[in-house]
Amino acid sequence: MKPMGPIPPWFAAEEGMLLIGGCGAASLVDEAGDMPLFVYDMGIVEAQVRRFRDAMPPALHLHYAIKANPHAPLLARMAGLVGGFDVASGGEVELALDAGMAPDRISFAGPGKRDDELSAAIFAGVTINLESEGEGARALRIAEKLGRTPRLAVRVNPDFDLKGSGMRMGGGAKPFGVDADRAAALARAMIDAGADWRGWHIFAGSQNLDPMAIIETQAATIALAARLSDAVGMAPPLVNLGGGFGLAYFPGDMALDIRPIGVALDSALESLPDILKDGQFAIELGRWLVGEAGVYLTRVIDVKVSQGETFVVVDGGLHHQLAASGNFGTVVRRNYPIAIANHFGAPPADQPVTVVGCLCTPIDRLGDKVALPPVAPGDLVAIFLAGAYGASASPSAFLGHPPARQLLLG
Repeated sequence: MKPMGPIPPWFAAEEGMLLIGGCGAASLVDEAGDMPLFVYDMGIVEAQVRRFRDAMPPALHLHYAIKANPHAPLLARMAGLVGGFDVASGGEVELALDAGMAPDRISFAGPGKRDDELSAAIFAGVTINLESEGEGARALRIAEKLGRTPRLAVRVNPDFDLKGSGMRMGGGAKPFGVDADRAAALARAMIDAGADWRGWHIFAGSQNLDPMAIIETQAATIALAARLSDAVGMAPPLVNLGGGFGLAYFPGDMALDIRPIGVALDSALESLPDILKDGQFAIELGRWLVGEAGVYLTRVIDVKVSQGETFVVVDGGLHHQLAASGNFGTVVRRNYPIAIANHFGAPPADQPVTVVGCLCTPIDRLGDKVALPPVAPGDLVAIFLAGAYGASASPSAFLGHPPARQLLLG
């Protein structure tokens, strides 16, 4: 038997049926018309935003990194909850604008922006986070052709990383951003060329559960932003401190306590170097805002035994929820929290089972030797923490199965 991650505290049952946003899982499947199905509870997202606001300095801006979950109805609601959207493609620029976010509150990062993407962003008035000197030169040429003044920030590859993060985005050789020792020169060149310089984007890592590591990285980020700004000779309008707030996905993970982060950041913003005192600061978060709000529901098709091991076969799989299969950003596969939605809270059977998807590949494994109640065809399997990097981060075209449905509650 292998342990699974902790089920987020937002979920309960009524007469054995998992409740999501106060609604029974089976009734939500009926409402959606079929499954597999992603259900997102907007109430949980709003609670996370309130939790952030309560813990962080009032002057700190909150941005949503829409790559975590770009479901259009969710984005439309997020546009009214956060101060900006951070996007990573021309397609996400369009999604952000369609959701009603003002162009000057959208920032566009990503190491491989095409000319047509740069052109659309510059024409719309979106801020471009430059990832290289070459990208800066292209942005200036395109802006001149359009007759527009480009809004340009510089994404910095810092000379440090976020220790213990699931994905390290800074420190050492990286495809992301401009190395710290060249960032000021690029910013100065953009200013001298007539661009509207919007400041710094410094993202050192993501998916971190250690408050002290995040505090130390934020302090280093502020110090780096001050050094770079002094070198430029101009105060930055905005310093994006990145994100890094993680979620407890796996066995042994403890939920991140953001309160000490807020206390330390409040102190840091009260004692800023002079060159940063008139600027704004933002944190961009994705998974921390929406991850716990999502549940992936899939139906049991078959229960079979092979060489003494029981396999529960479902009609979903990694083509919808790649991360739960262990093939998205993890080195060693570990179990996401998983349950039988129509027997939620029931005691487990004597023997563990392995939950597998419908794809013809051995990596389509959603739960490895997990303790579940007795399972039968027709039961509903719920995989939690499915609100971030789920449907849009999975190979939905693989083997020609239909995409999962998505439903926003609240």
